[in-house]
Amino acid sequence: MSKRGELINKYLDKELSNEDKEELEKIVSEDENLKKELKELKEMQEVMYMLKPANSDQEWENYWQNLYNRLERGIGWILTSIGAILVLAFLGFEFIKDLIQDPKLALYFKIGLMALLLGLIILFVSVVRERILMRKYDKYSREIKR
Repeated sequence: MSKRGELINKYLDKELSNEDKEELEKIVSEDENLKKELKELKEMQEVMYMLKPANSDQEWENYWQNLYNRLERGIGWILTSIGAILVLAFLGFEFIKDLIQDPKLALYFKIGLMALLLGLIILFVSVVRERILMRKYDKYSREIKR
């Protein structure tokens, strides 16, 4: 690499000594094309620096930790919802067991009643879960007075 190229690289890397700086200024003052080229290189370096990807080891570690936390919580909510549905379905069944065991009622009525009960339980669990999650994100919910 030529002395001129070395000086330009040192300038771009901000590693110029006072002596090198004076030498580069002298070369640039004598060559208008070099002055223009040096300006373009400096601008390109600034653009490239802004486009530099932010993927440090710490950021990757944070990404994977957040992904793990989201998966873990998602599975936790699924299991909690299933558990609540099963417990409430059992309690609901116990509540209407006498009605279901009545031989006078038609089978389609019993199936419909069980479907209605199970649907209401699933909707209840879903709404409760949604309300719990929304409390964290809805910053205006505490501002509304009813």
